[in-house]
Amino acid sequence: MAEALALLPVPALTLQVSNRKVLEGFYLGLEVAEPTAVMQVVDKLDKLPGEKILELLGEQGLSDGQAQACLALAEISATDTSFVDRVRALGVNHPLLDEGLGELASVIESCAGIEGVTVVADLRIARGLDYYTGTVFETRMAGYEHLGSICSGGRYDQLASDGRRTFPGVGISLGVSRLLVPLLADGLVADRSVPSAVLVALVDEASRDRSDAVAQILRSRGVPTEVAASAQKFGKQIRYAERRGIPFVLFPGEEPGFGGTSVKDIRSGEQVDVDLGSWSPPEEDLRPRIKQPSTTTDSQEKTP
Repeated sequence: MAEALALLPVPALTLQVSNRKVLEGFYLGLEVAEPTAVMQVVDKLDKLPGEKILELLGEQGLSDGQAQACLALAEISATDTSFVDRVRALGVNHPLLDEGLGELASVIESCAGIEGVTVVADLRIARGLDYYTGTVFETRMAGYEHLGSICSGGRYDQLASDGRRTFPGVGISLGVSRLLVPLLADGLVADRSVPSAVLVALVDEASRDRSDAVAQILRSRGVPTEVAASAQKFGKQIRYAERRGIPFVLFPGEEPGFGGTSVKDIRSGEQVDVDLGSWSPPEEDLRPRIKQPSTTTDSQEKTP
């Protein structure tokens, strides 16, 4: 997941990783009666001040010493395995804690070579849902921390059961709309509103299978393609492509093997015959491109 996030063209990301066994084992070592309830309180640390967290922990029946220890654990974070010694220094012991520390240390060590995203062991990450049993994580985007986590998830040892066997799993959720916020805030837009590079024209409804077959041939070569929704006049189909920013309209040939196929570049108006078996749009037209916003200063500089 960290490697995938590192490839995104967004502000710097920090992947905050924890382990429910560390938290539960620590709380059990403190002789806390309801560890899950405590996790749900600690999970609110990014929304509430420490004083309020201590108050809520007190309402869960924790003594002041237990509550302070829980808060001290939540304040531990590190980009390496030094967090293990810091947890040990709190003087709490439990077999589940030992197991969780080992698993979390292994994750952090495995992520040490990843560039483009900061991976940190952060023991305030609890993920309030009680079905998590191991590694849990959240992701913050620099400058947009107010959005909360843009990618979260974790390990479920007992996600599902058929009555005889129990199936584990790992799940993630990715906030696509949150990832788009910095792009929209910077005024970045795509040069077309759809991914399609080609619109296959439709002569009439009787020939829809033919147009669909042409589209499938192009898609099999990685060309984003759509078929006209209805058999309107070609002029209207071309204007439809123009409104959506689709650069090419393809007219399927009626000869065997789609001979007589032609393609129109709606930007230049040029229309040429093509071999459907080999034609593809230029590489730069295959995918939408991000357009940099023009600033007032830029406009002034370009004014004679």
